[in-house]
Amino acid sequence: MQISSKLIVGTYGIRNFLPPKRVALVGASEQPFSVGRALMENLIKWGGILYPVNPNHAEIFGRKSYPTIKDVPSSIDLAIIATPAITVPQIIEDCVHASVKGAVIISAGFKEIGEAGRLLEQKVVEIARRGGLRIIGPNCVGIMLPSVQFNGTFLPQMPKVGHIAFLSQSGALGAAVLDWSLSRDIGFSAFFSLGSLADVDWGDILFYLAEDHLTRVILIYMESIGDPASFLSAARQLNFQKPILVLKAGRSKEGSQAALSHTGSMTGSDAVLDAAFLRTGVLRVDSFSEFFSLASFFSQRPLPLGPKLAILTNAGGAGVLATDKLVLTGGKLAELSEATIRKLDAFLPPAWSHANPVDILGDADVERYRKALEILLEEENADGLLVILTKQAMTKPKETAQEVALLAKHYSKPLLCCWMGGESVSESRRILEKEGIPTFDFPEEAAQSFSFGWLHRKNFSAIYETPILVSSSEEILKAKKNNAGTAFEIERKKPHTFNRVSIQRNPPFLWDWSQ
Repeated sequence: MQISSKLIVGTYGIRNFLPPKRVALVGASEQPFSVGRALMENLIKWGGILYPVNPNHAEIFGRKSYPTIKDVPSSIDLAIIATPAITVPQIIEDCVHASVKGAVIISAGFKEIGEAGRLLEQKVVEIARRGGLRIIGPNCVGIMLPSVQFNGTFLPQMPKVGHIAFLSQSGALGAAVLDWSLSRDIGFSAFFSLGSLADVDWGDILFYLAEDHLTRVILIYMESIGDPASFLSAARQLNFQKPILVLKAGRSKEGSQAALSHTGSMTGSDAVLDAAFLRTGVLRVDSFSEFFSLASFFSQRPLPLGPKLAILTNAGGAGVLATDKLVLTGGKLAELSEATIRKLDAFLPPAWSHANPVDILGDADVERYRKALEILLEEENADGLLVILTKQAMTKPKETAQEVALLAKHYSKPLLCCWMGGESVSESRRILEKEGIPTFDFPEEAAQSFSFGWLHRKNFSAIYETPILVSSSEEILKAKKNNAGTAFEIERKKPHTFNRVSIQRNPPFLWDWSQ
């Protein structure tokens, strides 16, 4: 019986095999430096039920090897396939025959190589859909679920458990990011390398992550959008629970062609994607540095209720840099109240800035930081606070970090820290990060993260705005004057509901991570 692909698309299809309990590795090997060996070594560490499949070996790493997946004496949740592309259609036939629920095709040599590969990939997908089998890939690195110690990739190290889900269409870039995360002590809830998106696409994974309690923020490196309806529908719903940040490659014509040769997928109109992202609340970033500075903030602190940021610094230049980036990315400097100015004036040196940013000068010690911080944490005009420290003669980075961490426990608004420097402030950063305080190398990164946090919350209301076409030149000018950006006026609708949560015009922060 032919099963319609419509019946197996979505989170239910993915949850049939993730996380897996029984895995078959097709192409398992002991050959040094081979993909099959690397996968085998990682899956042995996982500790689940593993069946090596290779017709040329009776035993691999002390485990019985089976000629085909049909010969495995148990049901299989997930098959991982690392064999030449030409062998994959038959292996997928065997998976269907054995009632395997899902498959990850590591193998390359499909539509990214041209027409012959495209036809081969199409054949694989048709076989899988007839049998109700979901496919991740092909031409991918695989998947990781750190919370259950599952490493279904050929990458050597498992990241620590955290709250960031990373989805990548480039396996090599994903590998580099995971390696980099180890040096920065950044944790992940999941890693998915999706390759050419032949079957399982962004929408499938997003719906899966919607139900994952560990995931707080989702990062996507995207070369092609795949099925636009699937992605945009999932993103629209999921953004109420977990922010989605997208680094979209192929913005230029040349970049688009490079993506075509890489994954075999055209990247699509950049302007159209920008508009679609805006309407679904997706935040688009321009670089990997933005990617992870934003992820650090989104995964650890509440988002700002407004755009106004207070800045505390012992270096005037750092405060100026933060201010520029804040304003240019949509935020605002908080205007300090007269009461706050008086309290700061009572103990700060006469040369302090007397405004926001609050420059407490280069000789600021721990006590000066502590007193200023206590006052700024009470500033009602601010929607968040950025603390900047540069190491100078009187500075004690570690002790100051300890004071910040202690006071942050009683602060309900976003608190960000920028301890500028290298090895001399590395221990201080760890103290802050241990308390869930996002830290940044540079003040611009911190200010931009705050602005993007506000923008994300603001975008909630835009999701349920209904554009109405206007016709007269007068109305068009009015729309442009109001920063509508197009010849549309916005009709504000009544509050909607989503998952039994009322979404107001300025909806509340919906993620409660304390439970």
